Amino acid sequence: MHDLQYRSSLADPDVWLRPNTKTNGELIYEYVIVYVDDILVIAEHPKKTMDCLAKLYRLKEGSVGKPTSYLGAQILEHRFPDEPQFLSWAMSSEKYIKEAIRLVEQELLKVNKKLPNRIPTPLSSGYRPELDVSSLLNDEKANYYQQLIGVLRWAVELGRIDIAFPVTIMSKYLIQPREGHLNEVFHLFGYLKSHDRSRIVLDASRPKIDESRFIKQDWTDFYRDAREPIPPNAPEPRGNAVVLSCFVDANHAGDKVTRRSHTGIILFVNRAPILWYSKQQNTVETSTFGSEFVAARIAVELIESMRYKLRMFGVPIDGPTNVYCDNDSVCKSSTKPESTLKKKHNAIAYHRVREAVAANTIRIAWEPTHSNIADMLTKCLVGPALASMCARVLW
Repeated sequence: MHDLQYRSSLADPDVWLRPNTKTNGELIYEYVIVYVDDILVIAEHPKKTMDCLAKLYRLKEGSVGKPTSYLGAQILEHRFPDEPQFLSWAMSSEKYIKEAIRLVEQELLKVNKKLPNRIPTPLSSGYRPELDVSSLLNDEKANYYQQLIGVLRWAVELGRIDIAFPVTIMSKYLIQPREGHLNEVFHLFGYLKSHDRSRIVLDASRPKIDESRFIKQDWTDFYRDAREPIPPNAPEPRGNAVVLSCFVDANHAGDKVTRRSHTGIILFVNRAPILWYSKQQNTVETSTFGSEFVAARIAVELIESMRYKLRMFGVPIDGPTNVYCDNDSVCKSSTKPESTLKKKHNAIAYHRVREAVAANTIRIAWEPTHSNIADMLTKCLVGPALASMCARVLW
């Protein structure tokens, strides 16, 4: 790779880049992503790079071409119905999901059972795994439960954002699962059987931003030295600048036993969902305000990591990341310099978020709960609400 003038990115050693110029004179980077024996080339003329590699290494016959799969996901070309002239790429777990369902149904046939049909939600209505007191599974069934959770976790990695929250909460019982937990996992597979064609579209178009939702403030008296850390060894930015948007939410005291809250975050680069996060918080928060601020602090850390990675890939970033939160108190405390904090317990998250705003790393706006996409990463929604959320991130 070095001989071909590619350099490994410090943000991800498997991503190699080299500067080039497109036919129209635009300065860009060409990328090669190497994962063991899988190679993905992103360039105006990718075959040139593959031809160079073919001179040095023996490539599998017929393996060079447009990508069709990567790490278990199907890679597809996607055209939007209202703009068919623009080509986007999409990532689908459909093939992986169908094979997983086939194996589960095959196993259920051994005990004269089958997956439920026409399931609108991943978990049964009102089901709480932490309150399940059914009998514990034996070692063989517990091992099978762990295998199923592993399959579902990878489905989430491949883009099934709609099942991220239920898979997260069902993963808490890997060590000692119960009969009820196993039945709910089968219910989850029944949901996937009814909704197996969802895909993530990597839409490169820029989102429409309502600038009036964001208020510029003077933070000099509070965080005089706040500056976004720009890596000094980042390559020169090339290509079109991207806009980052982040939706964040927390379900206060969602766990009925531990009373811990749950964080949900989804991060977009332009209109493409790139990162999704669903995890129970490590502390018990006494208020919605506290749980939402913890979620916002986690979002800031994920955003800073993504901004660093993009810069180290030579991707220019247009302005601060737009963060959307449905808690009005958190929005006001984060965007108004004169706001004060009464709970010392939340001080770290409070200052971490405010300093990121002062540094112009992020800017925060209030988002209604019914349109906050991160809501589906923190709780089990009813069928119509879940379908509405999914329509905004999945095809």
